[in-house]
Order: sequence, then C-alpha cells, then structure tokens
Amino acid sequence: MLRLHYNTPYDWTGILNFLRPRAIAGVEMVSEDAYERDGIRVTHDAARNSVIVSDEAAPVRTMFDVDADIVAIEKHFARDKTLGPLVRTFPGIRVPGTWDPFEMAIRAIVGQQISVAGATTLMARIASRHGVTPQSLMRARTNPGMPQTRWNTIRGLARAVARGEVNFGRGATLDESIANLTKLPGIGPWTAHYIAMRALREPDAFPHTDLGIRKAAGMMSDRELLAKSEAWRPHRAYATMLLWRSL
Repeated sequence: MLRLHYNTPYDWTGILNFLRPRAIAGVEMVSEDAYERDGIRVTHDAARNSVIVSDEAAPVRTMFDVDADIVAIEKHFARDKTLGPLVRTFPGIRVPGTWDPFEMAIRAIVGQQISVAGATTLMARIASRHGVTPQSLMRARTNPGMPQTRWNTIRGLARAVARGEVNFGRGATLDESIANLTKLPGIGPWTAHYIAMRALREPDAFPHTDLGIRKAAGMMSDRELLAKSEAWRPHRAYATMLLWRSL
C-alpha cells in the first residue's frame, strides 16, 4: 500500500464525480468512495490528507493530481470576478489525469460533439471489440458505431503514435503539443486542449470553445473568453475544471 500526501484542500468527491460517468465498462469502476482498475484500488484518507493506492506502480499521482500547488492556484483565482466565487464554493479543485494517455486521447476524439454518456458507451464498445492500444486500433476494421470521419481520426492517431509521430511524454511546450496534435485530420483545438489537460498534464491547457465553459463564464464569445482567460494563466486547466464543476 502506498500513501500519497497532498496539500489541502482536496476535492476527492469532485474527482470521483468527474471520473464516474466516464468510466469504461469492463475496464475501470468508480464507486462512491473508490476507483478500481487492473486489480488496483484507490481510496481516500481525509484525516491524513492522502490518497491511498494498493500498488505503487499505478499512475495515481498524476491521475489524481496529488501534487497540485492548490494554495497558489486558489490564491491566483481568489480576486477574479468569475473564478473567485467558484474557488470558495468548490475548494480543492483538481484536474483529473488518466491511467493511460493514449486511451484518454481516444476518449477525447470519441467525445467530440456527443454527450458524456454517449462517449462512454462508445468507449466501452471499442474496448471490448478492439482494445484501446495503437496496435489494436491500427488493425481494427469494424467501425463501432460513430461517424466514419471520426473513426478515421482514431485510426490515424493510432498510426501516428505507433510511428512515433505523436507521443504523450512531457518535453514539448503546450503550444508545440497543440500544433502537433492539430496536424492530424479530425483533431481540432478543443480535442487537442482536452488531451493536453488530462493526458499531457498541461496546467494551462484551455478548451475555450467548449459550450459548458462558455455557459459557466457567462456565454462570452470565443474571443472575449480567451481575452478574459489571460488573467487565469498559467492555471487555465484548473479554471476549466472550476467552470465545469459549477454547471
């Protein structure tokens, strides 16, 4: 057992509430108080300010954003007219990461222009029929029930990862990562920034065209929202989570 300590506050409930409707059936499970995958269980000990994982090899530190400097992030947002009230209402916000960066990238593509529930159903279908690895998806021939252009995008990303043209290791800047991802047909700024947030762990990624973000921010235009978000740098991924949390 491994105990991962975090700086308080820590919104454990918010993380599970985000992960639960996105959990891939047959791959992972999110209960009221735990996350489980590959025989590994992740729980929370609020009294000792820690996340507990049954196997130290699991990528829990990044997936559960244990190392976030939440005090500095919340201080940065505290006086903002939009985010200040949200920080006080939802203290300890985190950006959920992922167990598998490639799987998360596929999830981002699957989730284009459909509901969370619809994307989760499709991900379960892909996982059960093909598996979610670059090699298995390169070999896959049967569309699991999505627009063909989107299926082509998934297989294109699988090829790019298998060839080393795209990787999910840190090293590139955020702008470089976005540019590299959006070179692939079918991956636009929203998808690229979502991948950057959750798979690449980029704290300033900001999928500003997301309708939920625009709604929570007061239905600004894209240009207005981008201008406003300059004050949120370099923590715009956390601003994104606060805005989504408020809906």
